[in-house]
Amino acid sequence: MNAEALTFALAGNPNAGKTTLFNALTGLRQKVANFPGVTVERKTGRWNIGGTTVHLIDLPGLYSLDASSIDEEIARKVLSGEAAGVEEPKVVIAVVDATNLERNLYLVTQILERGTPLVLAVTMVDVFEKQGHLLDFEKLSALLGVRAIPVDVRSGRGLSDLGKAAMDLANGPQGVRPLIAVPEDDANPVFRRYRFISGVVQEAVRHNDNDAHALSEKIDHVLTHRFFGLVILLFILLLIFQTIFSWAALPMDLLDHGFGALADAARAAMPEGILADLVSDGIIAGVGGVLIFLPQILLLFLFISILEDSGYMARAAFLMDKLMSRVGLHGKAFLPLISSFACAIPGIMATRTIEDRRDRFATIMIAPFMSCSARLPVYTLMIAAFFSTQTIAGFISLGAVLMLGMYFLGIAAAIVTAFVFKRTILKAPTPPFIMEMPPYRMPNIRTVLQNMLERSWLFVKRAGTVILAISIILWALAYFPRTQAGGDTGAGAAGASSTEVLAESRQLEHSFAGMLGRAIEPVIQPLGFDWKIGIALIASFAAREVLVSTLSIIYNVGKEANEESETLLSAIRGARHDDGSPAWTPLTAVTLMVFFVLAMQCMSTVAIVRRETNSWRWPLFMVVYMTFLAYAAAFVTYQGGKLLGFG
Repeated sequence: MNAEALTFALAGNPNAGKTTLFNALTGLRQKVANFPGVTVERKTGRWNIGGTTVHLIDLPGLYSLDASSIDEEIARKVLSGEAAGVEEPKVVIAVVDATNLERNLYLVTQILERGTPLVLAVTMVDVFEKQGHLLDFEKLSALLGVRAIPVDVRSGRGLSDLGKAAMDLANGPQGVRPLIAVPEDDANPVFRRYRFISGVVQEAVRHNDNDAHALSEKIDHVLTHRFFGLVILLFILLLIFQTIFSWAALPMDLLDHGFGALADAARAAMPEGILADLVSDGIIAGVGGVLIFLPQILLLFLFISILEDSGYMARAAFLMDKLMSRVGLHGKAFLPLISSFACAIPGIMATRTIEDRRDRFATIMIAPFMSCSARLPVYTLMIAAFFSTQTIAGFISLGAVLMLGMYFLGIAAAIVTAFVFKRTILKAPTPPFIMEMPPYRMPNIRTVLQNMLERSWLFVKRAGTVILAISIILWALAYFPRTQAGGDTGAGAAGASSTEVLAESRQLEHSFAGMLGRAIEPVIQPLGFDWKIGIALIASFAAREVLVSTLSIIYNVGKEANEESETLLSAIRGARHDDGSPAWTPLTAVTLMVFFVLAMQCMSTVAIVRRETNSWRWPLFMVVYMTFLAYAAAFVTYQGGKLLGFG
């Protein structure tokens, strides 16, 4: 048998530890793509078993093979060899949670009925045993007719045994006798399966008579309380943002100085001219202006991964379900919306688990309101420019409060919009929400770090591809056509000479970018935005984070001899209108953040919505209604702020 042709698959319920096990077995030898013809994510990896490499497929988390969702249909096709471009697995490793054994075994019985060679990887055994319970693995194996192996990723327990059992099964006689084939005259096969599973569990498990779940229940009484639970959730989110600001300050400063030095070095090493300007002001300044926020994004993903792996994210879903059901959203919408805080693209793709088309489309239409990582650089830039040193009550950062406020504004907008959609164009009854509460557990460090790095790498790839291309285009729009005084235009930051400021203003005003910005200035002026901000807004419709690199290019950050004015923050604070008045104020910064919370400014998201809805009607509708809503909210923020004396 050709060992390289061997394909195994991991299958299991959500929160059963499947992803953690997959990461442990494959390490960094992973690849993420889509199943052919659909937008369902496929994660594959290479698993080295005693010198033999096999291909391991991580199937989507699912509860059954009844194919009530796209995920379940894909898993069923992979297991049966019907998935195009995917080899039928020789062996399936079913991951089951010892603390939820009875529920997890339902999927196992379905796989066994298909005659698929199967090995059981039983996770959470350490938690199960600490609770005082006992699981007889030999008896469980005998009752199911398959090997059941306890695994613990942290200690490495059972990983080598799991590999050996899978290889023995793959190299042995193929085919497994269907364990509990359901007769044609059985009117209730589901009941039959659960009756069989109940008997297996009673035979193989000895439960501790003491209340082993007492501590977890006591914790849940607090964390899922209808009032205190929400207060605690709010406190946790505020703590996360406060920590992000404080911990990321030093590495952000180092990156800022590093890219500034790199731009200066590139300019010094190259002869004066267009190429030197392109490399230093277009490429290095553009991409560097976004990558400077990588420390904050890494921290954001770190905390999200910890919340997910610890089991608290499910409690947050429970707390939010009552509110979501009141506006007509499906309970399953919470997880896609939470995923959208990292990026709307995987969040929108996660809606495939919602069976009803109208419920799914309603979730897709509001997912971009969640403040994704691409908005984080914009929020951070505005807060750092005008609110970084201000506090509330002497110790709470005003910046952290504003950041949290932007996140809640997005949530509020999503709730209101969903309420309207579910009573108009996407009207449908809301089905009940059923979700498991995974046991509390210590987050697995390897899984947390791997998730953090994977998600952050997606951000870096965008900075290295889309943002790089856009930065070059924006640089060219601002660089051409050249004016007589535009040969060496200084930055408009504080400390620049009046001659340099005049030269910069003249160059930008007569460039292609300036012409475009001037054209839309009458439309955005009621929002407190000038034509330079208008250029950045237009560019950011390709990707939100491009606003930062656009402003870096517009203000020629990095050209000043004065070290203090080499940062974008100084350039923003020092920018002036032609009449000498500040181009930016704290009210302008808040208005811009409000606009970015609500506007649809991500072409990648638009493309994903097109693929998920199979129509251009829905993504175009999304762009129109979100842009209108963003403009209206920004108008109210700026004009209302001026009336209240904040202008």
